[in-house]
Amino acid sequence: MQKFTTLKTLFKRYRRPGDIVFAWFALAVAVFLLSQITQQVQFKQGGKFGSQPQLWPMVSLGLMTVFAAFHVLGSAVSERIAGRWQEVGKWLASIEYAVWFVIYAALVPKIGYLPATLAFAALLALRAGYRSKVVLGAIALVGLATVVLFKTLLQVKLPAGQIYEYLPDGLRLFMIAYF
Repeated sequence: MQKFTTLKTLFKRYRRPGDIVFAWFALAVAVFLLSQITQQVQFKQGGKFGSQPQLWPMVSLGLMTVFAAFHVLGSAVSERIAGRWQEVGKWLASIEYAVWFVIYAALVPKIGYLPATLAFAALLALRAGYRSKVVLGAIALVGLATVVLFKTLLQVKLPAGQIYEYLPDGLRLFMIAYF
């Protein structure tokens, strides 16, 4: 006798504890972006419908909204999974590293690429729990190697630190050019 597969078993998937929160967030973002489309891109008078600048962004945002709504619906009708807010807490904790990067990017023009890179490499190592002098020394060498690679060897144009203005002329030009 052949066993039939129901739609419920066919479409069963592993769900994460924060699935419903992510689904609602995705729907809110999609609806917000769709509501802003007319202020961002306009229809041109007399142009072909398929070549309108607003058409394809509107189609993609419309589909994003529809699929986000389906995600909310699918998450809402599924069984509740314990640990939802712990999962969301982990997501929010990861934002800390984005904040570290924003602070780093804001400080590079003020204190220079070399001091900012060395300081933030050490601070992030300390934040990650490393306390050994050997590890912190290795982190400092990696930071120095990164600066030398990008600023000196690859000649990536990065803003010179305002703090370099207080150095003597020859050293200031050297630091601006290579570090």
